Amino acid sequence: MRLFALLVFGSIVIGTAGYVVIERWSFSDALYMTISTLATVGFGEVQPLDEAGRAWTILLMIAGVGIIFGTIGIIAEVVVTEVSSTRREAKRMTDQIAALRDHYILCGYGRVGSTVARELQHGGERVVVVDVEPSSLDRARRDGHLVVEGDATEDATLRAAGVEAARGLITTIDSDANNVYVTLSARALNPRLFLVGRANAEGSEAKVLQAGANRVVSPYTMAGRRIAELALRPRVADFIDAALSHGELAFSMEELEVRPGGPIEGRTVADLRRDGIFALAVVTGPGKYEANPPDGRGLVAGESLVVSGSSSVLKPLRERA
Repeated sequence: MRLFALLVFGSIVIGTAGYVVIERWSFSDALYMTISTLATVGFGEVQPLDEAGRAWTILLMIAGVGIIFGTIGIIAEVVVTEVSSTRREAKRMTDQIAALRDHYILCGYGRVGSTVARELQHGGERVVVVDVEPSSLDRARRDGHLVVEGDATEDATLRAAGVEAARGLITTIDSDANNVYVTLSARALNPRLFLVGRANAEGSEAKVLQAGANRVVSPYTMAGRRIAELALRPRVADFIDAALSHGELAFSMEELEVRPGGPIEGRTVADLRRDGIFALAVVTGPGKYEANPPDGRGLVAGESLVVSGSSSVLKPLRERA
């Protein structure tokens, strides 16, 4: 565009100078004749032209036609390139989402949602962001996430995000009604999906749970508890934060599932400790914890473990388990 603007300006300057030199016209007559010729308006000659002046005018006419068609060509190229690149980008993102397995779907990319996506990304998980706001989707793209534009309460939008092959879905929309609808739709499309819902108003937790969510989080309730914990047990709170963070720390806390035929099925708590893994609790069911299990406690398929230990040991074990 800069080169094209320079070409137009240069043609006007050269054309004006040509009339001044060849026809001995004044600057205003030469400029008027140059612009009217380049624009192909056909107002006629300002003054009678000799042979040299006519030849110069012919050259300017040819330049004017070239400039007009060049303008049309550049605009058409920009439009076509923009449309085709947008379509290619949308097709590429659709193909990438279709190839995903065991990923997470995040509905809503506001302040809460962007924080959730960042933590999942730090944990090595692939995230597909669903939102209706183009500005939110632009931020999600810049943050390195795959995106789907649409209403997350609609089945077609969730299918486009790969809900049937996803590991989990997190809805952080600032509307409790929308979170309930998203949970209902996602649970119907994938009964095995692990669902985490956001509840904003008091009493909304029960509705989100009834809709099919596995866990419900109220940001305001969690913030109040967090403030109280920092006031009452600041060192405990700091330790748990450090253990659950995804920074380069020497220790970590993880959740391990005891799968049939997995690397920890049939082993004991003492076996894990010899490998540098400390079992803090055995989860035998929803809300059922066996804290500080004894050394001889065997691990049975279907249970889960809350463990602590070296990050270098826990990360590969969690991936295998």
